[in-house]
Order: sequence, then structure tokens, then C-alpha cells
Amino acid sequence: MKYKKLFETVKIRNLELKNRYAMAPMGPLGLADAEGGFNQRGIEYYTARARGGTGLIITGVTFVDNEVEEHGMPNVPCPTHNPVHFVRTSREMTERIHAYDAKIFLQMSAGFGRVTIPTNLGEYPPVAPSPIPHRWLDKTCRELTVEEIRSIVRKFGDGAYNAKRAGFDGVQIHAVHEGYLLDQFAIAFFNHRTDEYGGPLENRLRFAREIVEEIKKRCGEDFPVTLRFSPKSFIKDWRDGALPGEKFEEKGRDLEEGIEAAKLLVSYGYDALDVDVGSYDSWWWSHPPMYQKKGLYIPYAKLVKEAVDVPVICAGRMDNPDLALSALEDGACDIISLGRPLLADPDYVNKLRTGQVADIRPCLSCHEGCMGRIQEYSALGCAVNPAACREKEAALKPALRKKRVLIAGGGVAGCEAARVLALRGHEPVIFEKSDRLGGNLIPGGAPDFKEDDLALVAWYEHTLAKLGVEIHLNTTLTKEEIQAVDVDAVLIATGSNPKILPLGDQNKVFTAEDVLLDKVDTGENVVVVGGGLVGCELALHLAEKGKKVSLVEIQDKLLAVNGPLCHANSEMLERLVPFKGVEVYTSSKVVDTTEKTAVVDVNGELKEIEADSIVLAVGYTSEKSLYEELKFDIADLHVIGDARKVANIMYAIWDAYEVAANL
Repeated sequence: MKYKKLFETVKIRNLELKNRYAMAPMGPLGLADAEGGFNQRGIEYYTARARGGTGLIITGVTFVDNEVEEHGMPNVPCPTHNPVHFVRTSREMTERIHAYDAKIFLQMSAGFGRVTIPTNLGEYPPVAPSPIPHRWLDKTCRELTVEEIRSIVRKFGDGAYNAKRAGFDGVQIHAVHEGYLLDQFAIAFFNHRTDEYGGPLENRLRFAREIVEEIKKRCGEDFPVTLRFSPKSFIKDWRDGALPGEKFEEKGRDLEEGIEAAKLLVSYGYDALDVDVGSYDSWWWSHPPMYQKKGLYIPYAKLVKEAVDVPVICAGRMDNPDLALSALEDGACDIISLGRPLLADPDYVNKLRTGQVADIRPCLSCHEGCMGRIQEYSALGCAVNPAACREKEAALKPALRKKRVLIAGGGVAGCEAARVLALRGHEPVIFEKSDRLGGNLIPGGAPDFKEDDLALVAWYEHTLAKLGVEIHLNTTLTKEEIQAVDVDAVLIATGSNPKILPLGDQNKVFTAEDVLLDKVDTGENVVVVGGGLVGCELALHLAEKGKKVSLVEIQDKLLAVNGPLCHANSEMLERLVPFKGVEVYTSSKVVDTTEKTAVVDVNGELKEIEADSIVLAVGYTSEKSLYEELKFDIADLHVIGDARKVANIMYAIWDAYEVAANL
């Protein structure tokens, strides 16, 4: 078997894992109850990933302390808030996970410090090693006292003891990474203390050292304690991170200190290092969008691996099994960590083990359902897997009566509806006007950094063929033709149409879709109108193809309307566009065109910009005319996806899943 090495056993301390796959910490916002235990959603969520073949489950963050740094309750599980209840709820989860021969670690946090996300944790007075600026709020953090530090250390011992009693096989400490509280102590840029917790590196790591020593004292030397660790921060300044390829002076942890810190942390007793890079000041490294390359942490994991003698775990867009295999074979790491890919497909590992690679539902690295929803709504989900984190409630039930269902439109909503209907035992029939399935995923996946959009199309094509779904391409149906077909229900998934603006010489005005599909020649000088998600990604795509691109946006900033839900995505894209040479004009609009230029109103002043073409990326309107024609004639009629409301891939898929799961 090609991927046999990925399924070899590996040990952390004396604990043997059945394969080289770990679930990266994802959650558990929305997966806790009011008393700090795991709720049923959380239990089902983690168990599903164990059932899917993952060797090691690492829970998302749990707080050991809720007094020094307050967090709104219920928020995430807490092993020290109500220990009896925590043990009771956790024990059910760990026993179920062990039934699948998987292991599970509880991730325990010292706190967020200056990076508390107010929408998640509340606007409590923030704490830090020193009086430093908060990452998001216009506040200065309060310096922790020595007694408060020691109190948190003791609670780590309590939390680990309760975790061990609850059946957890080990713990992961959160974290000397990403700029969380422990990381703030470890980095001189944040830590200005003059006591035993400040100054030299050994002092700045004292907090992390005392934690592992306390846990080992309480739980025994053989109880595995791992650490999430970033050997490099990519911090240019306060709230300012570096982009890939950018030259800058590191204000956070540089690699030289990162490798030295790794050696010290292992000497203190940490049994494995879970490696990434970045910080919340450069959080597109810690939470990599699709604009970051796959396997971006591998070089850093290898540097750490060469410096320490404990297992190294590597995450960071590792969903490509060939990439994962090469990382192991090259000695860059010992364990492959999957976060978002296991949200997208909890059965990823079992499918890979049995050679069913084409059956693995791809992650888009979009952050819409996971980090974006965590950030905005304090709840975890997945854009391409509506059942993520609600496995039991959203489980598909066999249909009591088989229905033949006509689906008008083979975009993402139509494909998802057909998949769900077929799994339930219905007979869906797709009618698609173009020559292939996929809808807006096809132009959306044209840029190199959007390859996973096309992977999702391929997955739908493969899955629907495997399910035997009847598909008619190059077919546009009229109201009368639909009424003449013998079906039990009709789903309208006709998508949306791009908005068109009159801009003078329309012969040089194109839509983003036509440009992305290479239907037109833009020439060398391109003006993109609209600085939303489509416009920014299009401008970046054209710039990477060597075009001279100008981006014109009527709002006072890029991505001001309907941008990515996750700020790691939006902030990276907003900075990446000018970094790649795109000339950006905000508070501006194109008012006319000439043969060779676009006339742009820039803050009230007219400017001529050289333009061989003008590309419109100013939004879409729902195409629901067919629904309007049929809504008084067909009883079981539904409109889904962009045809209902133009949003994004996530909501199109969720729409379709909801309707098809209950038809």
C-alpha cells in the first residue's frame, strides 16, 4: 500500500498510537455545558473522528483557570470548574473513543492573555505578563502577579489529574505558540518583567516549565504531556504580521531562539512538540487560509525535529496524503495532524487506509464554518460538512417513502441536495444548463490558490456517480417542462447572475466569471471593479499571472462588504493584494471608459488609469425566476443556495442539506 508508513504505530512516551494521524485541536466552542463538562454534541463530535480512524484525538482548548482570567460560562469545558461533572461527562467520551482503539489528549490552556477574542470569551479585563496592548481591544492588559501565575500552575496539576481520572490518555499544553498567554511569557517583545518570570529565555519559559513539572508530579512521569509550540512568530510590530516572502525584522520569536526554546522545553519534560508558526498578530500563519501553501509548517517542524529527541507533530494544510507521506519519509515529523480536513470528513483516515482517496470530502481552507464562526458566533462548524459538531441531530434518516425529486441546477447546492437525497433513499434527478456540474465553484476554483474548490467539484462528480444519481447536462428547463415531468418534489438551485454596470465602452467590460474561465482576453492592463472577495481574489490571480492590475472599490477599504467571515482570511487577503503589486483605489469608482483607459473618481478627483479591459466583480443577484413562475403550481417546491439568497459556498451547502435531509 502506497501510504503504509502513515499507518505505522508511533509512541508518545510509553503511549502507543495505532497510526500517524492526530486530530488537531478544533473546538470545543459550543461543545461544553454550563458546568464545564462536554455536552452531547462534543462527545459525538470527537467520537466520530475516532470512529473515522484517527489515531490520536486532541480536544480543542479547555481552560484550567476561570478566576485570574475570566471567561463567560458556558464557553468551553473546564476540568477544574466542577471536577465531578467534568469527569462524568468526559468519561463517557473517552470510553467511546477508546472503543475504536484511538487515544485522546485533553488540551489545557493557561489562558489567552492579550489575545482574548471578545465575541468568544467576553470583554473581561485582560491580563498579560506585562502591561502591554491588547490584540483587538483598545485596552492595556493587567500584569499577572507571581501568586496568580503559581495559582494557574496548581490548576494545571488539578486539571491534568481530573483528565487522567476521566480516561484521557495524556494532555496537551496550550501553548508556547500563537501568542497565547504562555507564549506571551516566553517572548521578550511581550514580557517586560524583571522578576523570575522575565529576562533571559530560561526565565521566560519558567511558567511552561513549572506546568509540566506540576503535572508530572500529580499524574506520574509516564503520563504524556505534549506542548503546542511555534518556533517562529512572524511579528513585524504590534498587530502587524509578515506575509509569505516578505522581508522584515522579527519582533517576536525568531528561529534561533525558537530552536533553543524547543531544546529547553523538552529538557523540562515535555514528551512531544506540536509544531506550527505564527501568532495572533500574524494569524494567517497560525490559521492558514487557502492563500498559504499546503504543508507550510513542514520546514519548521523539520528544524525542531532535528533539534529534539521527542516526537514532533505537524499540522498546517496537510490534507494531501502524498505531502504527508513525504514529510514522514523526510524526517520532518513523526505524526501528521489534521484539523479542518477532519471537520470536512471525519472518515478521512479510514478512507485513506482502504484506498478510497476519491471518497474523501475536501476541505477548502475557507475558515467559514470553523474559525470564522468561532470568531463571530462562538460555535464550531464546517462549510462543506453541515453535520460537523451536530453529528446526532443532523444524521441522515432513511426516507419513509421514496420520492422522485427534480433539481434544477447542478451547482454546489444542487449537488449537495442530490447527494443527501440519494443517501436517504430518494431518487434525485439533476438538470444543469452548462456542460458540467459545479456552478460557481468552477470559476471560483480557477486561481491556483483555490484548487480545493475544483477538488470539491470532483468529489461531487465522483460521489453522485457512485450513488447512481441521474444527471442531465446542457439542459435548461422551462416552467411547462417541469410541470410535465412526473416528480414528487422540485428543488430550484438555479444560482445567481453577476451584476453588470454600464461603463461606457462595453466591448472592453467583462465579468469576473468570463475572465476566470479564460473566455475573454483581458490584455495586460486590467482594472477590476469591486473590492469584495471575488474582486480581491481575481486581482491577486491576475497579478500572479503577470498582469498590471488596478483594483477600484467604492467603500473606504477592501472586503468591507461580504468579505470572509474569518479575519485571518480577510486580513491576509487585504494585505496580500497590494503586496503582490495590485494598485488599490478605495473610496473610488469607475465613471467612464475610453479606448485605452478607465476614468476613475478617486476621492472626488478624476484619474485616468491605463486599461485594456475592465472586469466587474460587483456582486450577484439571485436567479429565482423559475421559482417565481412555479411557486403557485407545485406544492413541494423549494428554492436553495444562491437562488434563495446570494451568500457563499457554506450557506449554499447548508441550505441544500437542511431541505434534502427533511424532504
